Amino acid sequence: MKKIIITVGFAFFLSVTLQAQQANFTIVKNNKGVDLGYSPESGIKILTVNGKKFKDLNKNGKLDKYEDWRLSADERAKDLASKMSVEQMAGLMLYSRHQALPAPVEGYRAGHYNGKLYPESVAKPWQLTDEQQAFLKEDNLRHVLITSVENPEVAALWNNQMQAFVEGIGLGIPSNTSTDPRHTANVTSEFNAGAGGTISMWPDGLGMASTFDPKILEQFGQIAAKEYRALGIATALSPQIDLGSEPRWYRISMTFGESPALTRDMGRAYIDGFQTSYGKDEIKNGWGYKSVNAMVKHWPSGGAEEGGRDGHWAYGKFAVYPGNNLQQHIDPFINGAFKLKGKTSKASAVMPYYTITFDQDKKYNENVANGFSKYIITDLLRDKYGYDGVVCTDWLVTGEEGKTPNLFAGKPWGVENLSIDERHYKAIVAGVDQFGGNNDKKPVLAAYEMGVKEFGESFMRARFERSAVRLLKNIFRVGLFENPYLNVEETKAIVGNSEFMKAGYDAQLKSVVLLKNKASVLPLKEKKTVFIPKIYTASTKDWWGVASQPKLEYPVNLELVKKYYNVTEDPSKADFAIVFVRSPQSLEGGYDLKDRQNGSNGYVPISLQYGTYTATEARTKSIAAGDQVIDPTIKDRTYKNKTVTAANTMDLRTILDTKDMMKGKLVIVSVTANKPMIFNEFEREVDGIVLNFGVSSQAVLDIISGKTEPSGLLPVQMPANMETVEKQFEDVPYDMVPHKDSEGNLYDFAYGLNWKGVIKDARTETYKKE
Repeated sequence: MKKIIITVGFAFFLSVTLQAQQANFTIVKNNKGVDLGYSPESGIKILTVNGKKFKDLNKNGKLDKYEDWRLSADERAKDLASKMSVEQMAGLMLYSRHQALPAPVEGYRAGHYNGKLYPESVAKPWQLTDEQQAFLKEDNLRHVLITSVENPEVAALWNNQMQAFVEGIGLGIPSNTSTDPRHTANVTSEFNAGAGGTISMWPDGLGMASTFDPKILEQFGQIAAKEYRALGIATALSPQIDLGSEPRWYRISMTFGESPALTRDMGRAYIDGFQTSYGKDEIKNGWGYKSVNAMVKHWPSGGAEEGGRDGHWAYGKFAVYPGNNLQQHIDPFINGAFKLKGKTSKASAVMPYYTITFDQDKKYNENVANGFSKYIITDLLRDKYGYDGVVCTDWLVTGEEGKTPNLFAGKPWGVENLSIDERHYKAIVAGVDQFGGNNDKKPVLAAYEMGVKEFGESFMRARFERSAVRLLKNIFRVGLFENPYLNVEETKAIVGNSEFMKAGYDAQLKSVVLLKNKASVLPLKEKKTVFIPKIYTASTKDWWGVASQPKLEYPVNLELVKKYYNVTEDPSKADFAIVFVRSPQSLEGGYDLKDRQNGSNGYVPISLQYGTYTATEARTKSIAAGDQVIDPTIKDRTYKNKTVTAANTMDLRTILDTKDMMKGKLVIVSVTANKPMIFNEFEREVDGIVLNFGVSSQAVLDIISGKTEPSGLLPVQMPANMETVEKQFEDVPYDMVPHKDSEGNLYDFAYGLNWKGVIKDARTETYKKE
């Protein structure tokens, strides 16, 4: 038998001292092995076994399998899960609510520092809040979702303090920190080749899709992964590969469009870029120290929302399939996210959407939200398609819904009459591993006890261990057990460096779509004089119902415009005009409480046009309806013959007024869109239309001025009118009549112009309408 010698002590190490009130950490180097990072303040020691160094995370003085970095992630995860108490596994199955660094004083991200709000405390922005310490220690939570951070340095310092805190607790399991997408470009932002400190800015969703180039998305994933890991983030709650087949859905902006093939390829490239480590950074099978777990969403797609209403609210709880086309929505998952080209093989985690995939469960005949559906999670995802990664619910699915369908609250669609504990149990039985937006272990433990009563202790213990193994593997594979700590100076050098900034800006340029160029008026290269009208923005409500102030202001930074053209406030002195507008914005999102209070059902159209719209061609009777708790009397959600007006209807008035003021001189319209829109209200009145899906104004001006040639293509159809929108099926792509402009061009899928005319290239050949 091979003799194993274990000693406890400190080998050669590099000590890194951080700022006051922040954890120190030490790096221990292994000869022909991995570097270990740990905090002496956590109380753990370093074991020496046959000359190799290991972290004694559970402080028992011996080397356990899960502490042995030479073993596979699967072996280590199984060993650790077997050692965990039910309470510890319950904590592992939690995913925190949104955390900001530092915590704000109010709202859902609010927090306290030694009992005080941040401005009243003496806390540093990177310190743990009281609430964070509680859910990490008392609830055993190890998956934290962060949102806004003061700067990359704060993110790194907070990471180090948080990891030192959990390293000294129980079995020493590190935190797997995550984020929603955070690389999106600000419309008013300016590219600076020497920029640094802020994260690189890229197109998102439809913007990325409009490049029609998966290689750009893989490059993004590789760069974003480096920035994420430098911020302490090891899981991306992305990509969103819902098929964008319903043009009114507000989350279509975050999809890769309506093509199953393009969505499949873009999703695959995104995940390969994020998850794959190379060379010395690779641990095994493509996973390693630069890898970021991708939580692909939303299974089995939320893109078929009835009437375009969204599942974050009770009025949008149903996804419908009038075209019997669920399979095409599933395709980007099973043939993209689960069939990667890279060595990591498949996305490490999946998030089901809030929606009820209406009348698609032919086995149990249940109409419950995807996260509660055994058919959707176990029968389809697990058994039919063989997925054995983590399944995490979307945030707050087990919470209580609001008193009216338009309130942002819990989203227990289809299981509204169950208790919170019972919802947790139903999700676990369905096959879910983790609960998004839940910091409290108590309902998970209550669900465990329900399972013990129904199936017995050994069954439920095994069920929890199965989820624990899946969750732990995603932490082991990215090297967090060996070293979760960050060098702050490296973080500052990596995040938002000039190389990454330039790559993101280049992608922004490639995403801009030239729709109209009458008589080849563009590009406007000479430094002529431009008139840019101010835009009136009406009061609108955010997700939580908070109304904004109306305003009249320039939609673009005039100092930026002056780098390209002379600027005048007098249209008579201008050579041409650029009108910067947004696509039509829905005021109510498909539900109007006033309509309900007036005796109707509350449901109203979502319009894609600026002008007042009456839904004369809408369905006479909705496909899905019913709400067990809030409004059981509503059996029909039709909005036929109801009228709405876009919140930004004045954008249209501004375009047309500018046309009149320019008296025959050129008018160019720059549209920032978040979904398809109707162009027939103004297209024939203007000379050029440049479309972007949320990139910087500078990228748009680079196109208009000819600094860069346009190459973007439409990832979605632009409908001819609202009649074709009403008649299309929510689950079927390419089923609208596209707009035909004054030049005879159809604004169809894959359409776009360059300076020579309509683009026909390898991309348009590869991604044809299926």
